[in-house]
Amino acid sequence: MLRIFNFLSFILAILGFSTISYSQTFIGAQVDNRGGVQSVLMNPANAAGSQMRLDINLLSGSAFVGSDYLYVDLSEIKNFQDGFDFNTDVKTIPKDQNNFFGNVDILGPSVLFNLNDKNSIAITSRFRTFFNLHNLGGELYEVASSNEVDKNFNLNMEGLSGIIHAWGEIGGTFGRVLIAQDQHLLKAGVTLKYLFGAGGIYGSSGRLVAQYDAGIETLATSGNLNYGYTSGFDSDDISFSDIKSGFGTDLGAVYEFYSNNSRSVRTPYKLKIGVSVTDIGSIKYSGSTNARYQMDATIDANEFDNKDLEELLKDNFPGLEELGDAKLSLPTALQLFVDYQITSKFYVSTQGAISIKKGNIIPVSNIINAFTVTPRFEMKWISVYSPISVRQYDSSLAWGVGLRVGPVIVGSGSILTNLISSNSNSTDVYVGFKVPLYK
Repeated sequence: MLRIFNFLSFILAILGFSTISYSQTFIGAQVDNRGGVQSVLMNPANAAGSQMRLDINLLSGSAFVGSDYLYVDLSEIKNFQDGFDFNTDVKTIPKDQNNFFGNVDILGPSVLFNLNDKNSIAITSRFRTFFNLHNLGGELYEVASSNEVDKNFNLNMEGLSGIIHAWGEIGGTFGRVLIAQDQHLLKAGVTLKYLFGAGGIYGSSGRLVAQYDAGIETLATSGNLNYGYTSGFDSDDISFSDIKSGFGTDLGAVYEFYSNNSRSVRTPYKLKIGVSVTDIGSIKYSGSTNARYQMDATIDANEFDNKDLEELLKDNFPGLEELGDAKLSLPTALQLFVDYQITSKFYVSTQGAISIKKGNIIPVSNIINAFTVTPRFEMKWISVYSPISVRQYDSSLAWGVGLRVGPVIVGSGSILTNLISSNSNSTDVYVGFKVPLYK
């Protein structure tokens, strides 16, 4: 998976690993009652009965990257005066099974509008790229990345898996208020998505043993490795010149409780509960290369310097390669949230995002499990929110801040943590420009 390693380094360098949300994109902004199109991405039922007459997203972007192998010691930020050097300023914590993850989510021209008091629709366009690498020994990553490793190691890795997948979506959302009686309101929504895939690279191993001899720079391995890639895919130059089609869907429901019987924009709910399942679906790629290798051999570690993974495997390990179909699944997730009104302008929400697809099921992208608490100040033209999250594979809390001011949203789920803590394992940012028309 050397191309996966190269992609990881590229993504980390681009994002700077210091100021750049995960599949739970636009964190904080999605629970805002005037979040518009962004709130539909988390739960399609949010389209119905919203406080928006019309919301036109011009362009929004969200990115997330992290690892329990890499971190930045932000106490040394004063030493970055001459610029951030990825090779020297990023610290490492190699373990027997490290994890790397990241994604980019670009929300293109999209619109949400109400048909009437009960029915709403949205049309969205998105481009998404996911990267996951699970249970890879950190010291093996260093050798494969052509870094100098000056000590021996012996690794026993189980459930190793990795994937890069890039695709686009055109989505149509319908949300409807099902029940509106006394103090109770129930609404549901569905998003149907046409998927067009650019392709991907994927690999897995049930068990892979690696032993490195630093004195003679040799790597002895045993076990097995499944490796594949879709036709024409290049992680260094992702294009949609040969797209493959697929279909996906999001399903959601939202319940609102009102402390009196007068439901209106001026008398919002007291309690709001939502549940959704997002990113159900997959893309089938015909003509993909699928290979299975027996990894019982000893190789010169210097071969990583001038060979990609495909060349290295073919030159050193017995295997079987064939053309066939590959179905790459979307990062299906269960999304839960509870939003409570403290006063007319202050709210606090809790969100949970849980991956339904496991990382050891190949080939599939998966989100990083997270639990978030977000206090929020909300008015018609402005919202300020400060999410605090516990994230899978992150050793510390992530604390961020976000802002909506009319047509602009900007924020990060981790920027405050990154500024005040001594190290950071993950980082994210989002920004968006839109044309909102509120009720």
